[in-house]
Amino acid sequence: MGRAREWSFDAVIGVGGIGIEPESQGLARKVNWVGIGPHKRAFAGKPGLIVTFDHFLLFESDGPSFPELAPNLANRIYSQNVRILIDDLDPVERAEVENILALAKDTPPSPAGHSGRVTTSKKCVPRTPSVIKSVKGCSN
Repeated sequence: MGRAREWSFDAVIGVGGIGIEPESQGLARKVNWVGIGPHKRAFAGKPGLIVTFDHFLLFESDGPSFPELAPNLANRIYSQNVRILIDDLDPVERAEVENILALAKDTPPSPAGHSGRVTTSKKCVPRTPSVIKSVKGCSN
């Protein structure tokens, strides 16, 4: 999320990009993770803020197809090389975001500072791809 951690948002949908790296990691064009209800904290010795979520769903490479779940939004993001989108959604895109957020609405919190559990579709070794496109939507 980089510097976007400092911005105001209600939820984040992390989706895989379309380049070589996300393709090689099995993340391309997939919903990789969803976080709802952010909590931001600074930790001594760590740069930037750490963000945890009230509800967190980690798919990684087992994520559903972003273009299938949100065809209008995916077209906009991939055709215009959008890296971050904050609440500039038309009604159709907003409905697509709400449908994706609904996948995580009943999941447990993200690990750091919460329960220590991550809801994932499989046991996996966490990895941090260098190319992730984030789409932010409103959870209300």
